[in-house]
Amino acid sequence: MSAKILSKSRGFYDVYERRPGSDQETTHYCPGCGHGILHKMIAEALIDYGVSDNSIIISPVGCSVFAYYYFAAGNFQAAHGRAPAVATGVKRALPESIVISYQGDGDLAAIGGNEILHAANRGESISVFFVNNAIYGMTGGQMAPTTLIGQKTTTTPYGRTVANEGYPIRMTELISQLEAPVYVERTMMADTKSINTTRKAVRKAIKNQVEKKGFSFVEVLSTCPTGWKMTAPQSEEWVKTTMTKQFPLGVYKDISGDAEPLDLTKNQLPAERIPKAISLPLGDKEKLVYQIPKTVNEEIKISGFGGQGVLSLGVWLSEFGMREDLNVSWIPSYGPEMRGGTAHCHVKLSNRPIGSPLVAQPTVLVATNRPSLEKFEQEVVEGGKIFWDNSLIDISPSRSDIVSFPVPATEIANQLGNTKAANVVMLGVITAVSDFLDENIVRRTLPEIFKKKHLLDLNMQAFNKGLEFAASLKQMT
Repeated sequence: MSAKILSKSRGFYDVYERRPGSDQETTHYCPGCGHGILHKMIAEALIDYGVSDNSIIISPVGCSVFAYYYFAAGNFQAAHGRAPAVATGVKRALPESIVISYQGDGDLAAIGGNEILHAANRGESISVFFVNNAIYGMTGGQMAPTTLIGQKTTTTPYGRTVANEGYPIRMTELISQLEAPVYVERTMMADTKSINTTRKAVRKAIKNQVEKKGFSFVEVLSTCPTGWKMTAPQSEEWVKTTMTKQFPLGVYKDISGDAEPLDLTKNQLPAERIPKAISLPLGDKEKLVYQIPKTVNEEIKISGFGGQGVLSLGVWLSEFGMREDLNVSWIPSYGPEMRGGTAHCHVKLSNRPIGSPLVAQPTVLVATNRPSLEKFEQEVVEGGKIFWDNSLIDISPSRSDIVSFPVPATEIANQLGNTKAANVVMLGVITAVSDFLDENIVRRTLPEIFKKKHLLDLNMQAFNKGLEFAASLKQMT
């Protein structure tokens, strides 16, 4: 005798361990929010098509950012509006994966308007789910590009007007006019019938990608009771009676039945062109001989004031790592301002795959100001290295289980005539005392970083001074 068992889709985690706090068994969404319903539809489709383990969801800023709490799938968090660009990169790097861009209206139709139009125009083989609730739901209920005429928000307290804010943008209509997309539909989630229609649209958009049919776009009119200051039933009724007048439902384009499967390998950069694309030496005669350990797994955090070149130093380390045939990642974190504000970056160098670019427990910390040393010292792993600019920092690391390298980088750079070269002095010291950088690779690459002769001369001197200072450190130890 069979029995119907209602349970959470296997496309979700059993327990949402990624979600902070004690309640890791429920979602964070407000009562009546449509995100949870749409999440369920996507999770079920991924399981039914057997692609959950091969799927990657791109979640940008807004309510949609927390998709990574719930889906038992890969995830990339993208900057505001940049999900289609990130999805493009992921799909081209992993063409056999199922890539989903999950975005809200304040994200996709505002700062991301250019990104989505060009991804659609290129016909990227991704599935885009666009949640339109006519408001910036997460950040305070401000007006979005899809906010209706007369609709009151925190930034349009008297209602949106054509004269002042213009008309709401109809993204489905815009995208359906492009040649490349194979499937474009607008649905809503306001009652059982419309939810079933949305479910079919979600499944079709994912199936198109499974069958390599091209770009699919599903706009879903959804409720935001909190932002709209309504009850859940009132918000559903508002979607049906008011939003649909501005955003008519229906299939706007569907040529997926006639579309031939795409050869996605054509979008990839051929392996033989990669060395030239990133200016690596070509041919056996130009091949450099370098020595790095068989096992490299360095997690580096570089921190200081904006303007000290800490982000640039991180980029350079990533460049050197690529030239040593390592897997690399680099991600910046800016303070309140570029110049004078705090800034730090995360760098990973490894001959193993890198799962996340975030560095939580650095093996190497480079601190160029006192706040950075005080903030990040305790994160360094036992036995790790701390390089700190003791010409600017008047304290020393307090830990005895790490290796400390005091480097008067700014003072040495000042003696060379330009304190901006302090980061290259530090690079010289790091190269000399670490086993994950090769001096030959660094020397070969610096001329490609500093194109102008006077800058190259200065920074070559700074690099050599760093090497010399490191030798004196070794003698003292």
